[in-house]
This record gives sequence, C-alpha cells and structure tokens, in this order.
Amino acid sequence: MDPFKTSADTLFVLLGAIMVLAMHAGFAFLELGTVRKKSQVNALVKILADFAMSTVAYFLIGYSIAYGTTFFVGAEQLAASSGFELVKFFFLLTFAAAVPAIISGGIAERARFGPQLIATFVIVGFVYPFFEGIVWNNNFGFQEWLKSSFGASFHDFAGSVVVHTLGGWIALPAVLLLGARRGRYHKSGAISAHPPSSIPFLALGAWMLTVGWFGFNVMSAQRLDAINGLVAINSLMAMAGGTLAALAAGRNDPGFVHNGPLAGLVAVCAGSDLMHPMGAFVVGGVAGGLFVYLFTIAQNRWKIDDVLGVWPLHGLCGAWGGIAAGIFGSTALGGLGGVSLAAQGIGTLAGILVALAGGIVVYAAIKAVIGLRLEPEAEFAGADLSIHRISSTAERETSW
Repeated sequence: MDPFKTSADTLFVLLGAIMVLAMHAGFAFLELGTVRKKSQVNALVKILADFAMSTVAYFLIGYSIAYGTTFFVGAEQLAASSGFELVKFFFLLTFAAAVPAIISGGIAERARFGPQLIATFVIVGFVYPFFEGIVWNNNFGFQEWLKSSFGASFHDFAGSVVVHTLGGWIALPAVLLLGARRGRYHKSGAISAHPPSSIPFLALGAWMLTVGWFGFNVMSAQRLDAINGLVAINSLMAMAGGTLAALAAGRNDPGFVHNGPLAGLVAVCAGSDLMHPMGAFVVGGVAGGLFVYLFTIAQNRWKIDDVLGVWPLHGLCGAWGGIAAGIFGSTALGGLGGVSLAAQGIGTLAGILVALAGGIVVYAAIKAVIGLRLEPEAEFAGADLSIHRISSTAERETSW
C-alpha cells in the first residue's frame, strides 16, 4: 500500500497546486478590475510575468533556503523520488508567488515593469523563504524557543502570516517609496477619485480567488490522510463572515463587498485547522470590518495610495489571523487547543519585522540604483501604452 499512498498524496498535492495556480488568475482580474482602464493590460502581464520570475527564483534559490532541498541533481534521481517532492515544490511555489502578486496590487499604475521583476526575484528568492523556513521548516531554532518559552510553537497552518502578512507589509514600503498616483491627492487637501475600471472583472477576480482558496487552505495538509473537513467549513464560515461585515461596513459598496470574503479567508488561514466554525465566522467578520475601516483611513486620512488596499487586506488581516489563531484556537473558545497567544503574537510580529526590513531594503535599493517609478508622461499615458504599446481595447490604435 505504500506506493499507492505516495501516489495518492502526490496527486492530492498536485491538485492543490493547480487550484492555487488558478488563484493567480484571480489576482490578475482583481487588479484589472480595480485599476483604471489605461492600466488593465499591465495588470494582466505583471501577474503572469511575476509568476514566471517567482518560479525561477524559488527553483534556483528560495526552496533550498527554506527546506534545504536542491534540484541540481540528475533527472533520473529526481524521477526516483516518486514525484512527491517535485509537486510539493510546485504547491509551495504557488504560495511564494502570491507575495509579488499581492505587492503588485499596491504599486499598480505607476511602477516600472523591469524593476518590479527584479524585486520579485529577490523577494521570492531570499526574503520570503527566509521566514517560510523559520515557520514551516523549524529553521534557526525559533519555533523550539517559542515552544520551550510559551508551551507552543507559532501556528500558521496555511499562511495568514507566512504569505499574507509578509506580502502586505513588504508592499507598504514599496507603496510609500513610490508615492501616490499623479492627481490622486492635491495640495489643497482635495482627493481625486480613481474609480475601478470594471466591477465585473473585479468581482470575477474575487470569485476566482475565493474558489481557489479552498485548495490553498484544505490542501495545506499536504497528505491525503491528513485532510480535514474542519479546515473547509472554517474557510467557508470565515468567507461568509468577511463578506457580511464588509457589506455592512462598506454600505453596499461592491469593491468592499468583493474584498470582504478575501479578508475573511486571509485571516482564517492560520487557525483554520483549530477553530470552531463559529470562531472562524467571528474571525472573518472582524477581518471584513477591519479591511473596510483601515482601507478608508489609509486612503483618505493618511493619503497612502495603496491601489488595491493590499496592506490592510493582506498585511493587517493576515496579522489579525495570526493572533486570532491563538484566541479562537484555544479550547476555552471551542478550539482544539495546542496554541499559545503569546507565541502567536511574537510569531506575527516577527513576520511583520522581516517583511518591513525586506521591503525597505529591496525597494529602497532599487529606487536608488535604477528607479521605481514611471516617468510623468508615461504614467499620464498609462502603463498599457507606455510599457506594452497596446491598450485593453485597441480602438484608438486602429482608428484613423
């Protein structure tokens, strides 16, 4: 039965990898629908190009840093490994590639294309796997220290902190170093709205992400015999809680409504294998409200032009999810236990610090050496025409 079990686990993880790969189309359409029409093509191209660059960086460097595994052996040796390690790499690559996909939404419409690809390589090759290995492979003894000090290690089942918090907090320095889109804020204090170009595409992206998330969460078990229906129902309840909270707090705004389920799913990743479904519903609801409130404050009061709101959606809701696993994962609130609130807080803070340090170093260095931002004329024309030489609807290019 051992070969059959290995083959079944390999297929299970492969299907999970394919589902999370499909989420990247969701990232693309979410960004496409949110940006202005003159940046739609760039949104699509960025997500695909970032995924390709992430694949190269993670294959050559990142996976080895996180897990100590190298692929620089003969194909015969790779084939003899039964394929499980290879599809595990594919599955975890889709997580790693989510980080630049998250960042892409924050810096949309005014970032140069080449420098962002360089940033993607460095982030997925070095910054992300450094923290991934600490949490998911027990590198550097951090988890053992937490367990000996607080009775439990840092628990992040599917990446609230490892993926989403890192992505959101890396994006924040990039957004601040780039500055706001031209014409967004005025010296008089007035704010010019840059409304989404397509609510239907925004909604399509949100739905694609939501569906794929059940592969993201459930298949993080990485073994068929470890699959847990609790993860599925908790993901569902957190999605519902996030949606309803964003619907209420956002006063029926469709942009908030379609980001609500994503906020809930971001937050539940860490403790989805521990919480009671009602706890997951509360966690998702808090995340949905948190996103609406902090997106509004960041955009209108702090004047942080984070186009898709990736810092509140992923950075802050992910951090809430890391801490919430220590609250709602406890037996006192109906969870399975085995978690420590102190360990969850320290682990979450560690993720934020790694992300901030990495984001500042990578994007400040790129800005100083080659520059991050499009020239004013190129930004005015739009990333589609200035970078890709075509718009999403090419009537202007084909008309006389």
